[in-house]
Amino acid sequence: MAKQVAIVGTGVSGLASIKCCLEEGLEPTCFERSNELGGLWRFTENVEEGRASLYKSVVSNSCKEMSCYSDFPFPEDYPNYVPNSQFLEYLKMYANWFNLLECIQFKTKVCKVTKCPDFTVTSQWEVVTQHEGKQESAIFDAVMVCTGFLTNPYLPLDSFPGINTFKGQYFHSRQYKHSDIFKDKRVLVIGMGNSGTDIAVEASHLAKKIWI
Repeated sequence: MAKQVAIVGTGVSGLASIKCCLEEGLEPTCFERSNELGGLWRFTENVEEGRASLYKSVVSNSCKEMSCYSDFPFPEDYPNYVPNSQFLEYLKMYANWFNLLECIQFKTKVCKVTKCPDFTVTSQWEVVTQHEGKQESAIFDAVMVCTGFLTNPYLPLDSFPGINTFKGQYFHSRQYKHSDIFKDKRVLVIGMGNSGTDIAVEASHLAKKIWI
């Protein structure tokens, strides 16, 4: 009897995990809390609880030859650095090509993962999920958590004395979607990672002045 594997999330890692399980003769069941695959690469106008968020202008920061799955290259007409909308379409093509959709349960939230009482003997896990308000429990031989690490923002307000009396607006890059919010404003960007530099460049076109 094939081993049952629970996979959490349908982003880049989640989809690859489904495919690898199928290739190894395992039976994967993938749980996706939203109604569409794509994980980080699925842009939404509003920040959604429990999933990563990206801004409208995001493109891949590595070229398409380095960003693709090894056995499924990007279409030749895609640009070298792929916009998020095309990256999402690529992931959908990947899922369809390898028949991964039949293994995915959409709009299903994983509420709890615990070791079974006989874990020392069976190595099995109990996974509790919720779909349309109804909870269900199932037993799996393995669990693969593919939710990424960009879900919870780090905003160390204690490190900024006076922030409580600041009369302007402050927010984490997770909340950023479009550059028009910076029009004619004085903007300070803290951090020079990928998001910080992207946002600083976009803000520079509209802001009155910008500091990094």
